[in-house]
Amino acid sequence: MLAYHISERGSAPVLRELSLEAPAADQIRVRIHACALNFADLLMIKDTYQDTPDAPFTLGLEVSGEVLEVGTGVRDFASGDRVAVYSGQGGLAEMGNFEARRAVKIPDHVSYRAAAAFPIAYGTSHLALDHRARMQPGETLLVLGAAGGVGLTAVEIGKLMGARVIACARGADKLEVARQAGADHLIDIEAPDLREQIIALGRADVVYDPVGGAAFQSAFRACNPEARLLPIGFASGDVPQVPSNHLMVKNLSVLGVNWGGYMRFAPDVLTGSLQTLLGWIAEDRLRPHISHVLPLSQAGDGLELLRTRQATGKVIIVPDGLE
Repeated sequence: MLAYHISERGSAPVLRELSLEAPAADQIRVRIHACALNFADLLMIKDTYQDTPDAPFTLGLEVSGEVLEVGTGVRDFASGDRVAVYSGQGGLAEMGNFEARRAVKIPDHVSYRAAAAFPIAYGTSHLALDHRARMQPGETLLVLGAAGGVGLTAVEIGKLMGARVIACARGADKLEVARQAGADHLIDIEAPDLREQIIALGRADVVYDPVGGAAFQSAFRACNPEARLLPIGFASGDVPQVPSNHLMVKNLSVLGVNWGGYMRFAPDVLTGSLQTLLGWIAEDRLRPHISHVLPLSQAGDGLELLRTRQATGKVIIVPDGLE
């Protein structure tokens, strides 16, 4: 099989022919139909990602395809099943062996490409808002970086969960993207009176923050009592510090979210969330946005689209001949 492979730590990935062993007892063998690219793939190439596998390994964190074979200990899957897998590695290939616990079945009306495009971004937002924040219909959700990869999914999922959504993004064009995704109110994240504008809209019950920095501080000071703040990432490069006395006075909660970490200590939480999301995609209530589809032989070009921020949605890589 062909795979986009890193042979040594720090070396550049190369498309090469590899052999694939029989699946282990807890694995499924999947004929890959689609793999979504992520910034984590770029970090793995530079060996700066916190979960970079030991070399040699094949890139590709999100994958979908058809089960070809199951390990002797696998009971929930059978040959012919259509699956989406949060693989962590191995997706940029024609086939792969993946732990069965990382897989969920794809409903009949969901395409392989949509199934590969949704797990990390949509999964992060749904797990954060539903499992961590326990957000309720009618609450006000403030999304920082609302036009970004995960921020936009938080806007969509927040509306599906019945929240009133305030979207903060940089500039009119990005705010329009958030509006089209369902945001009820729009605020430029660089506005000098960001805190005052949030307060004027009734303050926030839940804050979804992949940005950090000054925007987090403004949101923190514009929360309702018992609000929950969700640090997702720190795109600003500034990791904010939280004064615990303010948490106490206003009865606030800061709830960290490491989506991939659930695979290590509570995989059923993660896969249950993915099954919910797949149901919404099958019902056409969510539509993962795919901006580019490229063959495996052009995986490097796909990663360059991410590196130069030319992609406006997911970049999907498919085995040559399936594009």
